[in-house]
Amino acid sequence: MRMRAAVLTEFHAPMELREVEIADPGPGEVRVRVKASGVCGSDLKAIDGKSPVAGRLPFILGHESAGVVERTGTGVTTVKEGDPVIIAMNGPCARCRPCQAGHFHLCASPGRLPIIMGGLPRVTLDGAEVRRFIGIGSFAEYAVVPEAMCVKLATGLPFDAMSLLACGVVTGVGAVLNVARVPPGATVLVVGCGGVGLNVVQGAVLAGATTIVAADVAEGKLKLAERFGATHSLLVTDLPRQVDELVRGGVDHAFDATGAPGVLAKAFAATRPGGTTVMVGSPPQGHPMELDTGLLFASRRLMGTQGGDAAPHRDLPMLAEQYVRGRLDLNGLITERLPLDRIDEAVAHVRAGTVARTVITF
Repeated sequence: MRMRAAVLTEFHAPMELREVEIADPGPGEVRVRVKASGVCGSDLKAIDGKSPVAGRLPFILGHESAGVVERTGTGVTTVKEGDPVIIAMNGPCARCRPCQAGHFHLCASPGRLPIIMGGLPRVTLDGAEVRRFIGIGSFAEYAVVPEAMCVKLATGLPFDAMSLLACGVVTGVGAVLNVARVPPGATVLVVGCGGVGLNVVQGAVLAGATTIVAADVAEGKLKLAERFGATHSLLVTDLPRQVDELVRGGVDHAFDATGAPGVLAKAFAATRPGGTTVMVGSPPQGHPMELDTGLLFASRRLMGTQGGDAAPHRDLPMLAEQYVRGRLDLNGLITERLPLDRIDEAVAHVRAGTVARTVITF
C-alpha cells in the first residue's frame, strides 16, 4: 500500500515528502497507523550523519510515536485491529540471558540488531529499500513493527501526549526510577533541561526528591524546569562551585541530559562522596572523558542508561497511569503540533532549542 513519508535522502539536508510503498505485516508483525510522533534530538543526530544506527540512506526518521493498529500479521495475539498503542523503542524477546535477568533494555536476541540498524525491508521508494530509524520510521503515515514493540493503551488517551512516553519521558523518568533509584528526600541535579531533562525533573518529583536543582545555559529552559518541579535553577558558569553553594558537599544524584563533551565530568564533580551520576544524554561515539580519579576513590558512582533502562510493557503503562492521575505533565511538554509537511520546520525549532517538544500529528 502507498503512504506519505518524510524521507531523508541526503545528510545535512531537508527531508523530502514522498509517496512510498509499505508492505503488509508479516508473521508476528503489526502495521500501525501513526497518529503522533515527537521530534527527538536523536533524529537530529541522524540528519547530521552522527547516529550509529542511521548510516545508509535513504532513511525514514521518527521513533517517538503512538497510533492505532491497522492490520496484524499471522500469530499476533496481544493486540488487534483498532487498538491504540505506543510504539516502544525496543521489543525484548523475553528469552535471552539479559531478558531472563529482567534487563529487557539489553535484549540480546539475534533479531534485535537488524531492527535497530534500520528494520527488515518493509518500505520501498521507486523499488529501492528505505530504511527506518530503530526499525520504526514514524515520520510517515504507517509503521510496520514487531508485535513486541506495541504497547496497548487505554481507549481515549491523547495520542500526542502518549507518543512522548516512547522515548523522552521513559528515558528521563526511567533514569531516575530504574537506574539511579532516587529515594524520597534525596537531592538531585539535572544538567540540560530540554525534552529529556525536563522528564528527569519530573522523575525526581515522582521519586520524592526534596531538592531538585536544574542547570542549563539557556534561561528559558530553566523557567520550564521550574514549571515541572525544579526547586532551584542555575545558569551554568562553574557548575561544581554553583551546586556546592546550594547543596554543601554536593548532591546525592546528578543527571547529565546534554550529551555534550565535558559536561558529564562537571556533573560528576558536583556530587557528594558516595553520590551517583547518570549519563542520560548520548555523547559522540568514541569521545574520551577525563575524570579526577580522586572523586571515584570517594565511592562516587558513574552510570549510563539506555532509554531509561525501561521494560516497555511494564513502564509505559505505568507512565500513562501517572499521566491520568495528574502526576505526570505530558501536555505541558508539547510546545507545538505540526503536520508532516512541516517536518523540516519542526526540526529547525528543535535544533534552535526554542521548544520542549514538537509533535508531528496526523
